[in-house]
Amino acid sequence: MTTAGRSSAHGGGGSSPRRLTIRLAVAGAILAISLSGCGEGGADRSPAATTVQGTLVDRDGDGTLERGPGEPLADREELARRRAPDRTLATFGLIADAHVNDEESPARLEVLDRLGAPFASTFRPHEALSAQVLAAGVSALNRLRLDAVVETGDLVDGAQANEYAMALPALAGGRIDPDSGRPGYDGVQASTSADPAYYRPGVDPPRHRELLRAAERPLRSPGLRAPWYPVAGNHDLLVAGILAPSAPLRALATGARRIVELPRGLRARDVAAGDDLSAAALDGRPRAAALADRLLREGRLGRTASVPPDPARRPLDSDAALARLRAASGSAPGLPTLDYAFDIGSGVRGIALDSVSRRGGSGGTLTGDQLAWLARELVRAGSRWVVVFSHQPLSSFTAGRRALDLLDRRPRILAAIAGHTHRNRIEPRRTVRGGYWLLTTASLADYPQQVRVMRVRTTAGGAALETWLLDTSRSPLADTARELAYLDAQGGRPGGLRGHRRDRNARLFVSG
Repeated sequence: MTTAGRSSAHGGGGSSPRRLTIRLAVAGAILAISLSGCGEGGADRSPAATTVQGTLVDRDGDGTLERGPGEPLADREELARRRAPDRTLATFGLIADAHVNDEESPARLEVLDRLGAPFASTFRPHEALSAQVLAAGVSALNRLRLDAVVETGDLVDGAQANEYAMALPALAGGRIDPDSGRPGYDGVQASTSADPAYYRPGVDPPRHRELLRAAERPLRSPGLRAPWYPVAGNHDLLVAGILAPSAPLRALATGARRIVELPRGLRARDVAAGDDLSAAALDGRPRAAALADRLLREGRLGRTASVPPDPARRPLDSDAALARLRAASGSAPGLPTLDYAFDIGSGVRGIALDSVSRRGGSGGTLTGDQLAWLARELVRAGSRWVVVFSHQPLSSFTAGRRALDLLDRRPRILAAIAGHTHRNRIEPRRTVRGGYWLLTTASLADYPQQVRVMRVRTTAGGAALETWLLDTSRSPLADTARELAYLDAQGGRPGGLRGHRRDRNARLFVSG
């Protein structure tokens, strides 16, 4: 991702820091939300079984979501003519960019919002509810009979051990304890905070006086009923999604000081030389880790405030993080990278690619050995339909485009599926063999906070890939998170992350 809290293709929903918080986004919605919160609003805001049956919409633009009509599957025939779907080969779910985070961690770096674009999205008004949203997404998927669930990366936000301790039980089942540091909430959203840059639910509208206290309470997740398969994301392995774990970064994450004001002279624009820790450097250049380490070693932290320390916040190196993903999911061999293949239902082969740079930066990368492995796996798939999964879209980086070239030459490729962008998008990729689909899914971290379902069916001329979205299951805290995510001035409705109508629920035809 480009920022400590958003994806590379997203880049934040605006160029200015969040100086007036979420209050600017909700000026016209306060009354409606207050009434609905008191039981006086008549709108039905409960999610339907799927968005095909009904979806949550803002009918009159007042900032309040209510039940709206469903969105039937739109037939898309850019790659093949419509044929009546027949036998189902596989049905699987997608969870994209949950970003389960320790919102009390000094390594959260909300202060980067003050740099402006592309660091305009490091703070989310609903960030204390990330574990609850993921658990509600799991419950939504459990309503369906699925052959598999693929988690397309950025399961956690900052590669911290305690973030994995929250996120993995949400997927595998078990108790989740969102609190860190000392008991109770200690972060930028506290009612006692005098900083107007952050939404404080206890005092700012829309007011939720007990929200942070409720967010810190332990909860339980049933875990996914279907086998699940992880994909490595940059936030899973890198601090803030961009910095390789190091001793100074671990000291910051586990220590007792939070940065509340950046060192003088730091700016968002790229600079040719000097010590400036620029946004462009953080986003795309491996030297960012060295720059950050130097600033930390030299004590150039800017103004700080005390916080309760917690050793459980330590960032994990890539081997330790991948080991946790493998152990919890029970999938993927223990290779240095998270590249592996697996069966989905009957007649469908999934291939997961690890496109995370271990040196830092949010952009994707693949080595020559990984590309050679992919070529072999495509041959081994034989006559099965193939779906390739990566975190960064393969079309967004040079080695990824070489991977797409390999797919272009193979028959029976259904789709290349990614996360990272936080946006619903479906595009055809035409080839001499007919083509396949490039697909990304909006995140659980930002509005619309939905998960995706995909069903592979045979047709007389090839196959149809049917896909639709699910709202998270009904839950007081997850429902509040959805409301706040919608009102978020940067990642909510202004961001357009739901995508166009044909990017959401669709039937995608391919030739055989």
